[in-house]
Amino acid sequence: MRIAFMGDVMLGRIVNEALQYEAPDYPWGDVTAVLRRADLRVCNLECVISDRGQPWTLTPKVFHFRSDAKNVRVLERAQIDSVSIANNHALDYEYQAMFNMREILRERGISFAGAGRNLDEASSPAMSMVGGQRIGVIAFTDNEPCWEAMTQRPGTHYVPIDLEDRRAARLFRTVGEAKAATDLLIVSAHWGPNRGYRPQRDHIPFAKQLINAGADIVFGHSCHIFQGIEIYRGKPIIYSAGDFIDDYAVDEVERNDQSFIFVVETADGGIQRMQLYPIVIRNLQARLARGPELEEIAFKMMVLCKEFGTVAVWRGKKECLEIEVLPTRRVAS
Repeated sequence: MRIAFMGDVMLGRIVNEALQYEAPDYPWGDVTAVLRRADLRVCNLECVISDRGQPWTLTPKVFHFRSDAKNVRVLERAQIDSVSIANNHALDYEYQAMFNMREILRERGISFAGAGRNLDEASSPAMSMVGGQRIGVIAFTDNEPCWEAMTQRPGTHYVPIDLEDRRAARLFRTVGEAKAATDLLIVSAHWGPNRGYRPQRDHIPFAKQLINAGADIVFGHSCHIFQGIEIYRGKPIIYSAGDFIDDYAVDEVERNDQSFIFVVETADGGIQRMQLYPIVIRNLQARLARGPELEEIAFKMMVLCKEFGTVAVWRGKKECLEIEVLPTRRVAS
């Protein structure tokens, strides 16, 4: 089985304007051929898809991202199977738009996790079936604490990155319970501040505890920059997948327009390898990197992975980085 992960997909603002006259497959540039070779496609949906609601004004917020309801077709054109909606834009147009987005995604057969009418709903895993295997996705965020879902309040699955916090303890229990009901469990984490090629110090033990609790893959995002990959107990930790589609200004030092399609391959009940296809955002599109930039992006990731003891090998003919995910000796948690 091949699972393709993409970082933040933001279809609002100028992207939304372009989609008034461009076809729904426009934002995907030339990457769909890679995506269609996967059996499951997962991304963080960094906007709300809806025609409803008003910009959130209950607490200060600078950016509000909404894409027209019709633009769910953009996700369909890339055959996106599952999205995280636990992030700092899911409630940009208040509860009405978030509820409407859930309805739109459900009607189109796109599973979602991370926001709902209450805490139980927001923290419930999204489920998919691939070749008879049950794949679960749990999504949480440490952004926008004022949006925290509670027992009788809608919102996002908010969890502080603090191993001692009761909400973290609840998350780890949820992960363990979900793992018992799935063949492969993904935990999506929209965490940390903007920028930085290296993860926040507290993200590292937190991600490892997610795997100790039962996660098979940790899929991180939020900081807009890709970060190195760590293999822990034979399970990959993508600390940050970076951006994938957006209209953001580009930082010339920390290149938020560069990232990857992260493809995880499983076989024989375990994760065998990862293939990373470098991409660059151009003209509101995700495009496969070419020429010198292709090797520049790949080399940067190789260096970042090496800091975690992860060996990433450049496969020139395939134009991708390859990471062999070898099972490690089980150690005490």
